[in-house]
Amino acid sequence: MSVTNGSFLTSLNDALNGVIGAVNGLLWGQLLVYLLVAVGVYFTLRLGFIQIRQFGHAVSVLKSGKDVDNGISSYQVFCTSMAARVGTGNMAGVAVALAAGGPGAIFWMWLIALFGMSTAFIESTLAQIYKTKGIDGQYRGGPAYYMEKGLGQRWMGTLFSICLIIAFGLVFNAVQANTITDALSHSFGFDQTIMGMIIVAFSAFFIMGGLRKVAAASARIVPVMAIGYLAIALLIVIMNLSELPAALMLIVKSAFGWQEAAAGGVAYTVAQAMQSGIARGLFSNEAGMGSAANVAASATPNPNHPASQGFVQMLGVFVDTLVICTASAAMIMLSGVMNQPDAATGISLLQQALSSELGDWTTYFMAAAIILFCFTSIIANYSYAETNVMFLNGNTKKGLFIFRLCVLAMVMFGSVASLPVVWNLADASMGMMALVNIITLVLLSKLAIKVIKDYETQLKQGKTPEFDRSKFPELEELDGAWHPEGSEPVTSTK
Repeated sequence: MSVTNGSFLTSLNDALNGVIGAVNGLLWGQLLVYLLVAVGVYFTLRLGFIQIRQFGHAVSVLKSGKDVDNGISSYQVFCTSMAARVGTGNMAGVAVALAAGGPGAIFWMWLIALFGMSTAFIESTLAQIYKTKGIDGQYRGGPAYYMEKGLGQRWMGTLFSICLIIAFGLVFNAVQANTITDALSHSFGFDQTIMGMIIVAFSAFFIMGGLRKVAAASARIVPVMAIGYLAIALLIVIMNLSELPAALMLIVKSAFGWQEAAAGGVAYTVAQAMQSGIARGLFSNEAGMGSAANVAASATPNPNHPASQGFVQMLGVFVDTLVICTASAAMIMLSGVMNQPDAATGISLLQQALSSELGDWTTYFMAAAIILFCFTSIIANYSYAETNVMFLNGNTKKGLFIFRLCVLAMVMFGSVASLPVVWNLADASMGMMALVNIITLVLLSKLAIKVIKDYETQLKQGKTPEFDRSKFPELEELDGAWHPEGSEPVTSTK
């Protein structure tokens, strides 16, 4: 009987993997890549390349939003979104893109990040427009909220929330924990169970404190994490400064097949470079997926306009892909390890590059980088999920403690086990939430662009932009944070 049951379960697992794999192949292999690229180009054109025109202003908005008396500052929100964005994908993902698409993949990664900055601008602005101030005094919002309030389709918000909770709140946190314990086990022989318990304890300390504690922790950890990683990359660049122009030329030539033209493999090489670079870039910076928009809504406005957070979040895409991913690519390419016959793959390729340039001590540096990158992703991913749990519960904290325990259980599970079907399910969930979000962004883009234009108009007049809801008749019946002057914001009393 047990053999029969085992065979049945094996067959069921294989069948489930096959179905989920087919869904992922459709979503990530074809549909989403084209859609995300298309909306990025569309929003860039509609906003007149705002990511280039207003880049300096975006930096000034981020600088001016470091401190607030109550709530969460724009700077803390920026760091929290960066904590979720920046992970092993910025290290291993870049190595995979280089191996699959060659140096040209980096060019396409840059290009998709440039277009993705406008998509992040739109979704973060919408998150601010439709945010709600709850009974705990904390602003909350994101795709689920603008699907319900902007489109009047709560079912879409419910679908989005469920998919995000599965992917970011549960499974991806297990993946991050698994990455930490696996790296420490292989490098130093640490026991994965003990390490898992330690990760759970630290995670519990932050997530039990809620969104404000997560934001405060991210604001302290992320700058140290990013600066340390970039400092090592800069050191390698300086050591190989004479090789830098040739590396940059190789990236551009390979992106368009010029480097391989003599071999007659132009179309194949260009296609591989584009597919690898675009896919890894989109997966890394998350522009258009709707994830970062959940925390973007939590910022206390400074200045007092929804578009201000759009400027901040487009910087997040820039730093994630055009700065940190480029740093990883530079370390790998300038070290020359890609050309060696025994070149490693994935994150091991980056480790090989660091060792060849700076010595074996970089094993400890990489271990520290993995711990920081993955741990900050755990607490930031939780913050995304918390907002969506509260959406499902009528913007109350009902069931939040139970959910936190589930998150910690998944962190422990991920520390000691690996179940591919669960990871595939998370990819499918993320694909579905991205698809629903893209559709919503297009449908609500007219309002978002109008709000952004209002911000720019005031800026050109030398004013500090302030949001006047009376200019937008489509928001006349909207309750929430952006209430008419002199009245109080509507809050949930459920």
